[in-house]
Amino acid sequence: MQSSTSASSPSPGTSITAIGLDIGGTKTHGIRLEGQAAVAEAVSGSANVQNVSREQARCNLAEIFAALGTHGITRVIAGSGGVDTEQDAAALRELILEHVPGADVTVVHDTRLILAAGEAPDGIGLIAGTGSVAWGMAPDGTQARSGGWGYLLGDEGSAYWIGREAVRHTLRLHDLGQEPDRLAAELLLAVGVEAPDALIARFHADTGRRYWASMARVVFDAAQEGHAPSRSIIATAARDLASLVADVAARLGISGPVVVGGGIGVHQPLLQELLLAGLSARGLGDIRFLSQDPVFGVRYLLQGETA
Repeated sequence: MQSSTSASSPSPGTSITAIGLDIGGTKTHGIRLEGQAAVAEAVSGSANVQNVSREQARCNLAEIFAALGTHGITRVIAGSGGVDTEQDAAALRELILEHVPGADVTVVHDTRLILAAGEAPDGIGLIAGTGSVAWGMAPDGTQARSGGWGYLLGDEGSAYWIGREAVRHTLRLHDLGQEPDRLAAELLLAVGVEAPDALIARFHADTGRRYWASMARVVFDAAQEGHAPSRSIIATAARDLASLVADVAARLGISGPVVVGGGIGVHQPLLQELLLAGLSARGLGDIRFLSQDPVFGVRYLLQGETA
């Protein structure tokens, strides 16, 4: 899904002063580019109107643009979660144009930035972070996605899902009259409650999905120390993430490359190991784990427009 203003783009060979935005569920990461050089970088709160109010999104964008500067900006590429329709893209583009009214603004799904940050002109991008989604583009430009429905409907394999599974594991032990095991004990300590049943009220309180996503680290730590139920949770997460990619690959008729981004996708070796095995077993190859933040994929998208 992609949408752009109708403003004329500079001719090839012209150096562009641009801003790239990666708008996630919890933060907005922006860079200012002079040609291919990133000369400024800033972070503010989310500008995704599915996660914050329109007014809050406007304020967070104002903070980003104030930090990066708007003078001379002719191009903006913004990748955002929740951009599923042309209406979604138009709403975000309208907010961006308040700050750079003369710029050519393109809005893409944030997974497109993942693919671009892996320097892949086509293929499949997988986000494994607070949420999860796979998005792909075939060489002929055909696009497809799987997942990305949000934590109430899906996000299997995400950090939030893993954190929630740790809570469910702890409550199951309690219901069976068993003492907390390695994972349950560490989760109770991390959350700051003494009894497993206190997790129920805490989970349904206003703690937010980012809080429970942060509890995924407890599961990874226990899994690395050999705790079998924790490793099973991570294995299921890897399987579900691989299934998202396989769904997109089947629809597009491609086998890669697959570019993996997101916090746990980039920083958790055990998940990477299991995900790599799962993708390979499905006939998918050229698996790339990002070594740079997704927003820097904007440089790749702009290559044909800059000197």
